[in-house]
Amino acid sequence: MARIVLKFGGTSVGDIDRIKNVARKVEQEVKAGHQVAVVVSAMSGVTNQLVKYCNDIDKLHDAREYDAVVASGEQVTSGLLAVALQSLGIPARSWAGWQIPIRTDDTHGKARIVSIDTTEMEKSLQTGEVAVVAGFQGVSEQGRITTLGRGGSDTSAVALAAAVKADRCDIYTDVDGVYTTDPRIVTKARKLDKITYEEMLEMASQGAKVLQTRSVEMAMNHRVRVQVLSSFEAAAGSSLPGTLVVDEDEIVEKEVVSGIAYSRDEAKITLVGVADQPGVAAAIFGPLTDNAVNVDMIVQNVSEDGKSTDMTFTVGKADIARAVKVLEDAQSTLNYKRIISDANVVKVSVIGVGMRSHAGVAQRMFKALADKGINIQVISTSEIKISVLIAEEYAELALRALHTAYGLDAA
Repeated sequence: MARIVLKFGGTSVGDIDRIKNVARKVEQEVKAGHQVAVVVSAMSGVTNQLVKYCNDIDKLHDAREYDAVVASGEQVTSGLLAVALQSLGIPARSWAGWQIPIRTDDTHGKARIVSIDTTEMEKSLQTGEVAVVAGFQGVSEQGRITTLGRGGSDTSAVALAAAVKADRCDIYTDVDGVYTTDPRIVTKARKLDKITYEEMLEMASQGAKVLQTRSVEMAMNHRVRVQVLSSFEAAAGSSLPGTLVVDEDEIVEKEVVSGIAYSRDEAKITLVGVADQPGVAAAIFGPLTDNAVNVDMIVQNVSEDGKSTDMTFTVGKADIARAVKVLEDAQSTLNYKRIISDANVVKVSVIGVGMRSHAGVAQRMFKALADKGINIQVISTSEIKISVLIAEEYAELALRALHTAYGLDAA
């Protein structure tokens, strides 16, 4: 007998028929003898509607009341799934975040989990009752309902799995696993049997939408084995292999490159003629940080005269107007000659733990792009990742070329 936490996203519980389908999957795991807890998101579209209600009344709404409103979507789903399970003869009860309780800080709208007290839930699980938990939510020390931010149900599920010492956390989505790249663009993309926490974290942070970044961080920190699989297959996770996200030690033969991610949510800014002197970088990025603009890739060109240089960096596409305004306001302090912005770019990243022990990975990437006539604008690297910024029009061509170059194409 295993203890398993199952998580179902908005599309998986999008209507009553899909909720009944989820109940049948849970039933399979219970009949196999497993102890089961289920974490659910709101039905697809519900959270957006609840957010709209708040904004329609007052765009400067009270964040605490906003959380009380938007958390209600998950409460409805958890109750409906409990009813669906009971109709199949499966003992079940719903749990709101505050009932467990899942304790968080008081940063409403994007709270972080502090602790989870599973004492009462443990008693329920031991009796064979399925715990159906409303994801995305918790309770602050002040006793107010909090939410964990977009994608927070993934984080709820992994955190709960860690708290109840689950053998596995199954994340059901609308895809059947983690692929080497986006199969909608590269038809030869392959589903991975296993991927390391580090690789999954890089893929999530570089644009892959399968798992939320915070949930992968939590899984890695607590060594929770996570499986990604489809909610639209007939079988359940114990007999339907998806992709396992595991510790590196569980993967015997590591691929040099496991996957290629991309992000269209990038914009490039270049400050031309910045003074080449100590403190200039702090003067540029300090005001951006103060205005909540996150900076990603950074390149500083070497100056020939030793007096001025160019500074290029990327920000989220949604932040480009705000970033340019902040820098324009600081022009008298920064003394740059001009500012250039470009939102028509895409970041492509090659990811794999095998890079640690293999040479020539970067060279292969650069050659594959050069052979297709694709110019690289910015490069950044880490121990298991190489990212490049290219013109957006070449995104799909680059993905296909790199997928082939690293031998990732399905046979």
